[in-house]
Amino acid sequence: MTDGITVGLALAAGIASVLVGLALAQWMGMGPRAPRTPAARPEAEPVAFLFRDRRLIDATGTARSLIDALPGEGDWSRLWTWLAQRFDSPQRLLEQAALDGTATLAAQEGLSGLRLDLQDLGGGLIRVEIADPGLEHAGITVNAHSLAALEDELSILRDSVDHAPVLIWRENDAGAVVWANAAYLCAVEAQLTDETRWPLPRLISLPPEAEGTTRAQIEGDDQLRWFDCHLQPGEGHRTIFAVPADSAVRAERSLREFVQTLTKTFADLPTGLAIFDRDRRLQLFNPALMDLTGLSIGFLTGRPTLHALLDGLRELRMVPEPKDYASWRNTIATLEAEAASGRHVETWSLPGGQTYRVTGRPHPDGAIAFLFEDITGEIAMTRRFKAELSLGAEILDGIDAAVAIFDSDGRVLSANRAFEGIWGAKAAESLRGYLDLWRRIAADSPGYQSLRRALASGRGDAPLHGAIAGPDRSILSWRVRPLSAGRRMVQFVPSVTATLAAEAAAPSPGREATDGAAARVAAGAA
Repeated sequence: MTDGITVGLALAAGIASVLVGLALAQWMGMGPRAPRTPAARPEAEPVAFLFRDRRLIDATGTARSLIDALPGEGDWSRLWTWLAQRFDSPQRLLEQAALDGTATLAAQEGLSGLRLDLQDLGGGLIRVEIADPGLEHAGITVNAHSLAALEDELSILRDSVDHAPVLIWRENDAGAVVWANAAYLCAVEAQLTDETRWPLPRLISLPPEAEGTTRAQIEGDDQLRWFDCHLQPGEGHRTIFAVPADSAVRAERSLREFVQTLTKTFADLPTGLAIFDRDRRLQLFNPALMDLTGLSIGFLTGRPTLHALLDGLRELRMVPEPKDYASWRNTIATLEAEAASGRHVETWSLPGGQTYRVTGRPHPDGAIAFLFEDITGEIAMTRRFKAELSLGAEILDGIDAAVAIFDSDGRVLSANRAFEGIWGAKAAESLRGYLDLWRRIAADSPGYQSLRRALASGRGDAPLHGAIAGPDRSILSWRVRPLSAGRRMVQFVPSVTATLAAEAAAPSPGREATDGAAARVAAGAA
């Protein structure tokens, strides 16, 4: 009995120890493991946007990363610009989604798998999702799209910089070229005879302290090229943009040569020139201004104002002497105002007997120019000419014969008092008018037709002459003398027949004989 109990206790203790050992082994991981179900790969966060009336109100993290990497302004505009580069007419999905509620569009060729899903939720809400089945379980969907956007923008920037018609390069603090665009590389290859090496040589050496914009040149085999270099400083480097300036250099050279030519021309002009800017300060003058006015070169190079210059002329007695200083100031104000608004011409009779013509002309940007001309000789010549004309008129008036001169067009050039006394002052303004007058007065006179023919032809070296009835029915001897340039001179002189007619009018025993003599004289004159 006792042995059976002892065996039972031993078996129970052994079973308990085995169970405890199995438990410990299971707890410590030394026992066999139950089969585990493979864990599912985490799905990537969708690229989804939610717009209300085209304003972004919500987006997933991947979507925000994508839209933040896109260039431009406005979330809606940036996203649809990016979509238009990958999908054909994505805008038509808006209409389809408005009708059906949802719409889907596949990407262009070369972007297989990319898909655009739109949902019109009503109330102006639109959900936009960009899906790529090949990346749905990759866990990097957002990175792929953001990277694609960045790569596209990088490609655009590289293409723009490499095709820019300017030289662009970056230098480090030591002055070595660490980066350059395609235009710079082409310029280097054109100058180097061997292969292009790195680091690239500096085509344009600019001092380290250079800032802003500076002009430099590159000497080639057959030409000299100019560039305007714009320096952009940075941390540990600087970027230089070299814009071609050949056209600007040629234009500046042409302008400089033109200014030199004008300067030489102004220096040789006998007319004094003074140009004032919009502030009425002297900017340009020529030597003739000093010769005509007597102003010193020190005074003129000090850039005096217009009022100061005119005051200096007044002190030198080179302006008309006014009655008082107030009227002189008014004259200056009038001169400046008229010159600025249009052409102003004034004649100055100086106290020394000289006569100047002062011309004011407006120039662009409010500037004005004054020209001083010495017209003393011209005025003297005009006065002599007027005196000669007056003397000629006095001589004509002193002649007893009535004289009138007509030009080639029949206009009356001159007529003396005797002519006006016979035919009346200003009786006609042309030869045609006088012919009409003579026809009315002496149409029945045989000499009228001869006078008309003589004036019509005006030819012949010998003077043409005849007789015609005057206004008082007296007989006038006429004579036509051709002058130079088609001009003609007509003279009328009382004929002896007038005396014979007067004597015939008086009753006398010999009246018949007198009438016969007068008739014979008139017939001979005709």
